[in-house]
Amino acid sequence: MTANGFESDALLALHARGFIHQCTSFAGLDRILASEEAVPVYIGFDATADSLHVGHLLPIMTLRWLQRHGHKPIVLVGGGTTRIGDPSFRSEARPILTDEQITANINGIRKVFGRFLRFGDGPTDAVLVNNADWLDQLGYVDLLRDIGRHFSVNRMLSFDSVKSRLERQESLSFLEFNYMILQAFDFLELSRRFGCRAQMGGGDQWANIINGVDLVRRVDGNEVFGMTAPLLTTSSGVKMGKTAAGAVWLNADRLSTFDYWQFWRNCEDGDVGRFLRLFTDLPLLDIEQLEQLSGADINDAKVVLADEATRLAHGEFELEAAKSAADGIFGANGDLSGLPTLEFTAHALQDGIGILALIVMAGFAKTNSEARRLVEAGAVRIDDKQITDPEHHVLHYAFDDWELLQLSVGKKRHAAIKRVG
Repeated sequence: MTANGFESDALLALHARGFIHQCTSFAGLDRILASEEAVPVYIGFDATADSLHVGHLLPIMTLRWLQRHGHKPIVLVGGGTTRIGDPSFRSEARPILTDEQITANINGIRKVFGRFLRFGDGPTDAVLVNNADWLDQLGYVDLLRDIGRHFSVNRMLSFDSVKSRLERQESLSFLEFNYMILQAFDFLELSRRFGCRAQMGGGDQWANIINGVDLVRRVDGNEVFGMTAPLLTTSSGVKMGKTAAGAVWLNADRLSTFDYWQFWRNCEDGDVGRFLRLFTDLPLLDIEQLEQLSGADINDAKVVLADEATRLAHGEFELEAAKSAADGIFGANGDLSGLPTLEFTAHALQDGIGILALIVMAGFAKTNSEARRLVEAGAVRIDDKQITDPEHHVLHYAFDDWELLQLSVGKKRHAAIKRVG
C-alpha cells in the first residue's frame, strides 16, 4: 500500500473525495481493484418511488468513479425486495406497493442511471439488473432450507438496524425481518451470474452488506467484499437531500431543473468543498482553489457546484435554461418596442395560444419538445410570471388594458406578444 493507504486508483480516488467509511477488508478490496482489469461491483436501489433523489447520488457517484477507473458497475433495481421494504433504521414499515406501482417506479428511476454511467456490452460498461428475476422464482421452503440455515437469528437481532426498532418497542414484521436474507441472496446471485466481487452502499446498509459477504463465503467459498459510504448530513446536521419542501428529486418531472440548480446554489457555506468532491467531476486541485474563496466570493464556488451537479443530472441544455432563469429575466427594461413581435388578433386569442407554440414561433426553440424542456426547466416567463405548465395558453384577457406582453426565455431571449384588431 502507498502512504495514502491504497494502491488501486479506484480506492485512492474514492478516499480522496470522501466516499469511504467502512469496509469488510480494505486490503482485500484494494488488492483486487489494483490487480484485476475490470472488477464487477454492485449497488442496489429499491423502487419505492418513481424517481431517485439527491440522497441516492452518493452511491451513484461511487459507481461512476469506479467505472472511470476501469471497473464494471452493476445497478441492481429491487423489483423483488421492494415488495417487502428495507426496515433498516426505519421507525415503521414501508407501505406495501402493488406490482404495477413497482414496475412504474422502476421505469421512472432507470433513466437516471444513464446520465451518470455508461451502459453497454463492454467489460467496463454498466449493466442494470432486476432482482425480481431470481427472487420471484424462489420457493419459500427452498429458500429457508438452502439459504436461511446460514443466518443466525441471534446475530440478526444484534444489528443496530434491527435492535433500534426493538429497543423502541416498535413493530418489526416477520416480512421485514427477512429483508436482509434476500439482500444477501442478491449478492450470491450476482456473484454467480456476473462474477461480482463487491457490494457498496450507504452506512445504513452495513448489516445487509456484511450478511451478503458472509453468505457468499459460506455457500460458494468465494471471497467478496463490502464497503459503505459515510452518512451524509449538511453542516447544520440536516440529512442530505431533505428540504422543507421535501425530497430533492433527480427527475425533472418531479423537480424542475431550475429548482434543482437552486438547491445546490443555496447550500451552506461549510458544505461547498465537500459537495464539490462528492457530487462533481471537478479535479481536486480546482476544488482546493474554490475552497480558498471566502465572504461573498464563496457564492462563486456555489455557482460552480450548482452548474456541475446540474450538468451531470440533467445535461447541458437544461443547465443553460436553468442558469438563464436564475440570472434574471428581464433584459428589455420594460421597453418592448425593439423586440421581435408576434401579432395575434383578439379572435385568435379567444381560445388561447399555447406557450410551446409561442416559444417555437419566436425562434427560441426548434420543436415543441425542446420548448417543453425550457418550460419544465423554469426558464420561461410571461411578463413577471414564471410559466411551468407546458399546457399553458395565453388568452385575450391576459392583456388587460395593454396591447403587449413580454415572452422571455432565460435572460437574453425576449419577444413581444401583441394583440391587434
